[in-house]
Amino acid sequence: MLNDPRSHGLWEKTAPPAPATSFLDGSISADVVVIGGGYTGLSASLHLAEAGAKVVLLEAREVGFGGAGRNVGLINAGMWVMPNDLPGVLGPVYGERLLDLLGNAPKLVMELIEKHSISCELERNGTLHVAVGPDGLKEIEDRHSQWAARGAAVTLLNAAETARRVGTDAYTGALLDMRAGTLQPLAYARGLAHAVAAAGVRLHTSSPVIAAEKNGSRWTVRTEKGDVTADWVVVSTDAYSVGPWQQVRNEQVHLPYFNFATTPLSDNLRKSILAGREGVWDTKEILSSYRMDKAGRLIFGSVGALRNTGLSVHKAWAKRSLRKLFPQIGDVEFECEWYGKIGMTDNALPRFHKFAPNVVGFSGYNGRGIAPGTVFGRTLAQHILGHLSEADLPLPMTAPAEPRFRAVKELWYEAGAQVAHFADARL
Repeated sequence: MLNDPRSHGLWEKTAPPAPATSFLDGSISADVVVIGGGYTGLSASLHLAEAGAKVVLLEAREVGFGGAGRNVGLINAGMWVMPNDLPGVLGPVYGERLLDLLGNAPKLVMELIEKHSISCELERNGTLHVAVGPDGLKEIEDRHSQWAARGAAVTLLNAAETARRVGTDAYTGALLDMRAGTLQPLAYARGLAHAVAAAGVRLHTSSPVIAAEKNGSRWTVRTEKGDVTADWVVVSTDAYSVGPWQQVRNEQVHLPYFNFATTPLSDNLRKSILAGREGVWDTKEILSSYRMDKAGRLIFGSVGALRNTGLSVHKAWAKRSLRKLFPQIGDVEFECEWYGKIGMTDNALPRFHKFAPNVVGFSGYNGRGIAPGTVFGRTLAQHILGHLSEADLPLPMTAPAEPRFRAVKELWYEAGAQVAHFADARL
């Protein structure tokens, strides 16, 4: 995509092809027009079409172009916010609804993969939130107790068991979440697109929306060469939003995140590093994540952008960090490198917006797009179909609002990560 190997990296190299699509040309009518071909838009389209709705999906670039095609591939449950804090932020009703919905969201992802035979390297062995030092251990202990009290399939591991599973003694413990797993994120998006097309959805790529207007009780959404008139509009463009719903992007602070993929590791190394193929991320403020793909490539990432001086700084840091974590790995070679943008809201929670009558969307996934995006897409479909009233949704309706100093914060995140990794790589 973009003729840039650093946009989607390994995922574009190894994902099965997307379904054949074309740009929108001419005027058509539908029950629902969905804007955005990521997890939310694809899931909403699929669930609507399976219920008998006539759906058109418009994607400005390609399926999975945004965060859906660039993320790490961790199918996590919940959000960054501690479970017990959610009712305090959202109130007891919405807080508990969101906990229940997102706690079970990975299950929906795995059910869709199985139902539609999506080839996306699904691993069901859970994820490990690994603790760095005593503060990190306290964090995962609190997270464990709060999720366990709600009946979640989570286990607190000591340092020895963490070392056995991960292959390094760098951590003081880990939280194993068996609700979670890993997948090839772009392959999952493209697989959903095939299911969407098979369900009868008209899917048009290279069709950015340039305007939307209300005509009586219906909406007309325009592209450069066509338009769709529908009763409902689903806005599912999230952190990469442009055009009429640019405010969705503007309410989020972009946090850059990169990944490097090694060449396939030897059989011996695969037995000593993540032999169970769990996905891993740590408790550091500038966090790191890693996981193994089907071919045995170790995918290692952190905060930062692979551009300008950031490319050499982050690559040197990644090589040093891998050698420090896994001395047995030696000097590594990276086969692919890429980065994208995580949309962070001011309270690290997603949003439900009603932009106008019958124009709705969820956004703001804060680095947790796979499971929340999928389940929120289904939720939007249920709302449009009349199965969920606005009062029964998992989030209250809010108006988009740009956070203070957004541009400054984005510069700080990119520069700060580069400074931190430069300093760490020189130690």
